[in-house]
Amino acid sequence: MKKSLTFIVLLFVVLMASGCGETWKGAKKDTSENVEKSKDKVNDGAKYIEKKTD
Repeated sequence: MKKSLTFIVLLFVVLMASGCGETWKGAKKDTSENVEKSKDKVNDGAKYIEKKTD
């Protein structure tokens, strides 16, 4: 009984650790993609203003 409980707890910990790792990778990827999109939007806006002021 004690061995099976220990196994279940260890399995749960491993699953949680691997899930958190994947979530962290996904969050980092999403953040970097959003930074690039924001840079593109700022550049597009600057080009628009530049055309309007010329």
